[in-house]
Amino acid sequence: MTLDVVDLQNEKIGSVEVSDEVFGGRVNRGIIWESVVHELASERRGTHASKTRGEVSGTGKKPWRQKGTGRARVGSSRNPLWRAGGTVFGPKPRDYGYRLPRKVVRGALRSALTQKFKDDEVLVVDQLAIDEPKTRFAVELLERLNVAVKALLVDVQPDAKLLLAVRNVGDVQFVATSRLGARDIVNARRVVLTRAAVERLARVLGS
Repeated sequence: MTLDVVDLQNEKIGSVEVSDEVFGGRVNRGIIWESVVHELASERRGTHASKTRGEVSGTGKKPWRQKGTGRARVGSSRNPLWRAGGTVFGPKPRDYGYRLPRKVVRGALRSALTQKFKDDEVLVVDQLAIDEPKTRFAVELLERLNVAVKALLVDVQPDAKLLLAVRNVGDVQFVATSRLGARDIVNARRVVLTRAAVERLARVLGS
């Protein structure tokens, strides 16, 4: 597969070849779904909590004697059956993250990129950089590249100035190849890769 490479003026200056086995294979939507769910689960804070009968406020004294009152027997006002009582098997703080095999993570990223290549939603540029860390310059760059909405910028080592500039641009994300995930690819309308990023991804995902 041969991909055109453009400069920051969106003019073709060359091409780069990538293996069809990496970016031209079958798209496995199942592992893309698994990878996205894994990323979402890892981001859950898991701070939900409820109090058991041993944690709610209240006395431990038996409200009334066991027999002879005509009322139901009860041992504590913190009984889960009572109003303001404890919660049985309620949620507790926990970590929702889990380990996903590396082959699945890489396979999901490979499938997501393959789908973007098939949909012609990938643009390869020679580099991604601006002279000053100003949002105006970042917006002008994106407009020249025709990727003004839901754009994902990927480089091996993101340019520090451009990274600062795109923070104020909505729906634009700039990530390094080492932190790129299938979820980032799926959420983007257009994916902009540098030549170095394409070569790095082809090498890593092809291994």
